[in-house]
Amino acid sequence: MLKELDLLYLWHPCTQMKDHEKIPLIPIKKAKGVWLYDFDDKAYMDCISSWWVNLFGHCNPRISNAIKAQLDKLEHILLAGFSHEGIIRLSQRLCHLSGFEKCFYADNGSSIIEVALKMSFHYHLNKGKKKNKFLSLTNSYHGETLGALSVGDVKLYKETYSPLFLEGLSTKAPSGKDYEEELKILKSTLEKHANSLCAFIIEPLVQCAGNMNMYHPNFLDEAIKLCHHFGVQVIFDEIAVGFGRTGKLFAMDYCREKPDYLCLSKGITGGFLPLAVVLVKNEIYNAFYAPYEENKAFLHSHSYTGNALATAAANEVLNIFEEENIVEKNAILSLFIKEKFETLKEFKFLTNFRQRGMIYAFDIKSEIPRAGLLIYEKALQKKLLLRPLGNTIYFMPPYVISKEEISYVVESLREIFKEFNP
Repeated sequence: MLKELDLLYLWHPCTQMKDHEKIPLIPIKKAKGVWLYDFDDKAYMDCISSWWVNLFGHCNPRISNAIKAQLDKLEHILLAGFSHEGIIRLSQRLCHLSGFEKCFYADNGSSIIEVALKMSFHYHLNKGKKKNKFLSLTNSYHGETLGALSVGDVKLYKETYSPLFLEGLSTKAPSGKDYEEELKILKSTLEKHANSLCAFIIEPLVQCAGNMNMYHPNFLDEAIKLCHHFGVQVIFDEIAVGFGRTGKLFAMDYCREKPDYLCLSKGITGGFLPLAVVLVKNEIYNAFYAPYEENKAFLHSHSYTGNALATAAANEVLNIFEEENIVEKNAILSLFIKEKFETLKEFKFLTNFRQRGMIYAFDIKSEIPRAGLLIYEKALQKKLLLRPLGNTIYFMPPYVISKEEISYVVESLREIFKEFNP
């Protein structure tokens, strides 16, 4: 009954709804840890952290209790002229952890990318420079609002919405350990266009929606130095890779050089509530700090900015990181993931095995149209929620997953691939 009602009234994201004529829709009744349970009490392991947001398992008691405690005190207050303890504490902690000095909030990843783009444009404007373009990597993805799509490079979106896009440029994305050619292209682009470029926006280390393309952190250091030399700012989009996904708290922590903007969302609340933030240094903040009459104030707001329930969740997420040595534990767990998943190299149609921290991926060589979708369907039969990116299979689980559960994932995939005819 619920499935029929859903299909009658809901339009789902990132879904060709006609597919559900053949592929079952799965309403979920409850969840615990890495497991989701449907209304027939069938279990599915959440191998992708429900679109990369869940860090410490579904219904994590620490985060749940933090939200419940906040609920009886303050659910929300506007952040214009007012504040609350949770948002103040969270901002202080994020600044101390990251080395930045100010936080500006929104309520989802795409929105915070819009904030960063506007802020960079407006910063240059307040400094007397009329710049109006942004530079991004090929194969990039930064969200699905129009500004975010403008700096992305997903073919489907570009073919449909490009008449609405901001004007921008792209430079070749590196892959693996090699990046010298990409740096030369970046330098050439900056030499030609720096006077019109506000910022270079980049997903550090892993282009997640870009089929989990992974590259060397040294590219980031050299790219930041080049951009700053040419007076172009740098925006790190850590919406997907922040909060421990890459093996450090922030992907930025692999770098000697630092970006001008750090965008965070997804895991910031452990997957419980929407929240997003961009962090900057005071040098950027001060460019907007002026008497009202000078018209230099930054123009952006969201009704639910800095929501008290979401910030309660976010503060508890940071408590868990601090008190339970999550980054250190993930380093051990990621080695086990690598050991287990690389046994799948026995299948010659699987290629490009790669890992960065708690993200593991490989590709399927197949002539079958939408082979990834076929693997998705077979995985559901094995109690696994996977969501392949084209023919890229990736594993990005909650950090509370056990070694036994990881082994179960790999053995289930092995059974699938034994029957798979590419």
